[in-house]
Amino acid sequence: MTHSEVAKSALVDPNFWNGKRVFLTGHTGFKGGWLSVWLASMGAKVTGYALTPNTTPNFFEVAQVEGDLERSHIADIRDLERLQKAMAGTRPDIVIHMAAQPLVRYSYVNPVETYATNVMGTVHVLESIRNLDCVRAAVIVTTDKCYENKEWAWGYRENEPMGGHDPYSNSKGCAELVTSAYRQSYFSPEKYARHKVAIASARAGNVIGGGDWSEDRLIPDAINAFEAKESLIIRNPLATRPWQHVLEPLSGYLVLAQALYQEGAKFDGGWNFGPRDEDARSVQEVVNLLIKNWGSVASWTQDQGEQPHEAHSLKLDCSKARQYLNWTPKWSLEQAIEKIVQWQKSFRDDGDMRVLSLEQIKLYAGYQ
Repeated sequence: MTHSEVAKSALVDPNFWNGKRVFLTGHTGFKGGWLSVWLASMGAKVTGYALTPNTTPNFFEVAQVEGDLERSHIADIRDLERLQKAMAGTRPDIVIHMAAQPLVRYSYVNPVETYATNVMGTVHVLESIRNLDCVRAAVIVTTDKCYENKEWAWGYRENEPMGGHDPYSNSKGCAELVTSAYRQSYFSPEKYARHKVAIASARAGNVIGGGDWSEDRLIPDAINAFEAKESLIIRNPLATRPWQHVLEPLSGYLVLAQALYQEGAKFDGGWNFGPRDEDARSVQEVVNLLIKNWGSVASWTQDQGEQPHEAHSLKLDCSKARQYLNWTPKWSLEQAIEKIVQWQKSFRDDGDMRVLSLEQIKLYAGYQ
């Protein structure tokens, strides 16, 4: 990519997405559910492919996501034949791959499942794309943890080595290498005029937002403890992570997909979509901010037990997305926490979570 090659706009463009056929893996998950609602609100024809939601309650059901979809396949990305059939039946313009085993601690207990889902699942998605002639853009979503973490103070750039100490992080590094290999072997930029497929990978920070009930995640664990009037147990209060509201990376994925579709392979490769540097904060800072917003008696204590390895410090350098995609994060950590508390309290009070989710999307995107 040359310095003159910059995407036309960093705005998520509803006119672009209106009528586009999108195949989205992981649509029943927390991030996938929010993305499904956003895409459908712009008129995209979304086909989802994922396992059943793995928590009760879950965003997919609470926000009535299924009603927004053209089709919802409840299936496993480890099933290549079924995935190929589903994608061929949709003939998508754009593929966004988000299905994954997303938890670090779970990966220690279930490494085979983690590698099978995150590595071979990615192979299956790319292989399905390879056998179609309709896909023009694909975004493969991985994680900030795909990098070989050296515990340094500055952010990782897209050309840093892949790595990962634990099975989850390592599997996502492998998924990045798989994506790169498929791009070089089957979708090379030099032959773009022939295959017309532009493929990129996207790496986000620690995503937080309303409607996340996943196990072993800080915000859901904190809200569960607060509602039960119990003290939250924190493993690593000084661990620093790049926290961001779920709509931040989703906007990055959408802007990236627009650029890939409209301008081709010059936007392929890896892309970071992280928060501002000042929002890479410690676990204890995030919890204290959540307590302040929650507005009732809430507290935390440190877990004194032995813990499996997790990176202490992790930041992303998003200069590339800022320079070439004109993408920058919009909401500060304080704003993100405020929106999460609003969402969770509305759910507690039997609010209409579909309506509130759409309101937060419109507010974030600047549609109102």
